[in-house]
Amino acid sequence: MQVSARSTGDTNTSGNQPRPSDDSWDAEAQDNNIVPLTRDQAEKLFGPEVSRPSRVTPLKVVAAQMVLSLGATLLWWLFYKPPGDAALSAFLGGAICWLPAALFAARLRAKTGAETIMSWMIGEAIKMGATIAMFVAVAFWYKSALWLPLLVTYIVALKTYWIAMALR
Repeated sequence: MQVSARSTGDTNTSGNQPRPSDDSWDAEAQDNNIVPLTRDQAEKLFGPEVSRPSRVTPLKVVAAQMVLSLGATLLWWLFYKPPGDAALSAFLGGAICWLPAALFAARLRAKTGAETIMSWMIGEAIKMGATIAMFVAVAFWYKSALWLPLLVTYIVALKTYWIAMALR
């Protein structure tokens, strides 16, 4: 009886080299070797501002989204004829962005202390669900909605996160 390397599983997918027998690529073994940086090491790598707390808070981002959406609503009111439906659509587009973000920010503020990844994921799920529900509600109940102002204002308000990251 002849035993080949293929039948014993001693080769990799190419069939030429034997597999290493050590567990050096084991994820658990790698996780146990993580050493956090000291403050001096972090400042050397990322600069002296690394430990400075961010000036941008979630509530400030929501406030900026509100201001941008109100500004876009004003622009649609001034430059679109007839202005009524365009301005209301633009306002609703902005509200679809900042209202779920405000719910998320309020949830973050209420949960002080031991934050977990699961609580963030639940908050994001609530935020996405509220956003989808608001889009559906506008489509269902506001038949004269103008989708161009609504979506443009939504996207403008949504890009506030990029500005906030740049200002960190």
